Amino acid sequence: MAKNIILSINIMLLFLITGCTGDLKPENLRGKWKYVKVFNPKANPPDSVSTMQLEELKPYIEFTGNNKLQIVWNGKVLSKGTYHIEAHNIRFKEELSEGQTREFPFYVSKLTEKEIVFETMGSDGSRVTAVRE
Repeated sequence: MAKNIILSINIMLLFLITGCTGDLKPENLRGKWKYVKVFNPKANPPDSVSTMQLEELKPYIEFTGNNKLQIVWNGKVLSKGTYHIEAHNIRFKEELSEGQTREFPFYVSKLTEKEIVFETMGSDGSRVTAVRE
């Protein structure tokens, strides 16, 4: 009996872990995702963007066909480029001025039909919660 309970718990944990980002595919990302929470856990002290600021600045991330991505903040394109998926990461190749590029990952910790939670890595990383519009 105890073995059955442990086995059931392990199976449920496996489904929870794989269910969070198992649908990380371009077709499941496509669309406009409005930021509803931005948190900078590595800032000293930790910092966040207020709900009022988010409502005023209307930031979003948009995934379009041909694996294109753009981030818009306060009505202006903050960043744009292409992306591809590696396991639980969205690898973003950002287009900079004069033909330069840089690449970095967004780690996706949650993806559902209506919500995504992702974070940038590094000392100035942010964790973003966004909802599909």
